[in-house]
Amino acid sequence: MVHVTRDLLTVLLDHAAEREPSTVSIQLTATPAGEFESALDLDPETPVLTHFTLPDVGGSVNAVFGVDLGTPAGRGRARFVSHPDGSPELTKTDDLAGVVLVAIPPWEPSDVVAYDRAGTRIDLAIVDAAPPEETVPE
Repeated sequence: MVHVTRDLLTVLLDHAAEREPSTVSIQLTATPAGEFESALDLDPETPVLTHFTLPDVGGSVNAVFGVDLGTPAGRGRARFVSHPDGSPELTKTDDLAGVVLVAIPPWEPSDVVAYDRAGTRIDLAIVDAAPPEETVPE
C-alpha cells in the first residue's frame, strides 16, 4: 500500500488538469509517518508521499552535464504521471520508479491508480494530515 497526503494529491491533480492535453511526470518524495505532528494510525517508519519536485528543476544542468540536481539526495523514489487519454494502465513510456501514481481525467482522487516498480497495482491510501513544517537553517 502507498500513502499520499490529500493536499499533495490535490496539487498534483490540479497540475495535470492545467497541463491537459499534455502529460505530466512529477517526482515525489515521502516523509516517515512518525515525523508528522499529528499522530497517524501508521507505523512510524511508513513513508507517506508529501512533496513533489517541479519537473523542470535542474533541467539545464542535467541536459549539459547529465547531473540531476532536481532530485534531493536519497529521495524521489516515487512518481506521478498523467494520462490525458484516459488509460489508467502503466505504460512503457512512463518513467518507472518504486511507486508510480497514474492519474486520468476528470482528475479526481478516485481517478488515481498506484503501481509498484513491476507494474502491479497496489492500494492507494489518502492521508488527511499535513507534513511537518520545514524551515531553512539560518
